Amino acid sequence: MIDMKWIRTEPERVKENIRKKFQDDKLALVDEVVALDKQYRETKVKSDGLRNQRKVKSKEIGGLMAKGLTDEAEAKKAEVNALADELAASEALESELEAKIREIMLVIPNFIDDSVPIGKDDSENVEVERFGEPIVPDFEVPYHVDIMENLNGIDIDSARKTSGNGFYYLKGDIARLHSGILSYARDFMIDRGFTYYIPPYMIRSEVVTGVMSFAEMEGMMYKIEGEDLYLIGTSEHSMIGKFIDTINPEESLPQALTSYSPCFRKEVGAHGIEERGVYRIHQFEKQEMVVICKPEESMDWFKKMYQNTVDFFRTLDIPVRTLECCSGDLADLKVKSIDVEAWSPRQKKYFEVGSCSNLGDAQARRLGIRVKTATGEKYLAHTLNNTVVAPPRMLIAFLENNLNEDGSVRIPEALRMYMGGKDVIR
Repeated sequence: MIDMKWIRTEPERVKENIRKKFQDDKLALVDEVVALDKQYRETKVKSDGLRNQRKVKSKEIGGLMAKGLTDEAEAKKAEVNALADELAASEALESELEAKIREIMLVIPNFIDDSVPIGKDDSENVEVERFGEPIVPDFEVPYHVDIMENLNGIDIDSARKTSGNGFYYLKGDIARLHSGILSYARDFMIDRGFTYYIPPYMIRSEVVTGVMSFAEMEGMMYKIEGEDLYLIGTSEHSMIGKFIDTINPEESLPQALTSYSPCFRKEVGAHGIEERGVYRIHQFEKQEMVVICKPEESMDWFKKMYQNTVDFFRTLDIPVRTLECCSGDLADLKVKSIDVEAWSPRQKKYFEVGSCSNLGDAQARRLGIRVKTATGEKYLAHTLNNTVVAPPRMLIAFLENNLNEDGSVRIPEALRMYMGGKDVIR
């Protein structure tokens, strides 16, 4: 959510940003907010005036009663009651206008950074850099489920019976590998100075609307029936929500946090759920990183954060590249975003395994996350988030890039302590 001052002072700049995101259907919302804001401020002035009149007349009643002028006092009371009714109507309109303005402001996109490439959708995202040599072995690389089944490590058919499409049982060495990768990711981020968290897996609606757009919420979140609770789609949601309505001493920043959680997603949309695969599923686990910082530090943190993911994957011998999201592919709250994509030897292309986002002060404005300086000044923090690793999707890249011709899978040195010392699984 952007600052209302931009709507009031530079509505054309707001509209230009909307055009850059190819959301022309939202242009009329700017003019609507301008009109509503004008009416809101006029109503607020009226309410303030009525309150002042009521206060003055109420004092006059006491003076009249003290003088024994009962009739005049009763007449003045009638005037105060009439003012009270008018004030109540004015305050109700004020609240109604304020709610309408906020509802619209929540769907007007955040300002994108000047460095973001302009494009309509993800087909126009821009490659930034490659890390590691993408290799295609001289033997056929099977589909990832086939690799897992050959290692007796997955059961999708049973999960389909218990839960439907988009679920799986992992077992044996593949289940251990899955857990080992998450444990390694936890320790990797702790070693880089991040504080480890296990957050709540359910959050209230006020947090949901604070951390994401309505369109994202509708396509992702599972609602707990009969309660004001949603299952998280990523631990970023509850980790950012941790700071709701807080005033943080400036000296306490930056706060660099890494969190583990299961994640639950509807996966509504064009991609759909795979019947036989673990790339797009309803339930998975993830190690996340979240940073709360001063505005002038957020772009430096942005670079550090996606580099952490690159470095993590390279320690597991997985080639990756970074891909900058174009304007049309940015979610409405995001200022800038870079995807980390892993190499798939089977498909001979890269695919997304993580996403790093700078949200500026958008989430902080929605959730009331403020910073207080030593001199008592207050301002909004900047928030960022990034995926460290999200198996089982990451397992696809791991298995394909560490597969041997005989069907066994090599375990890189960094992971062996989490696999009981094994250097290969068969």
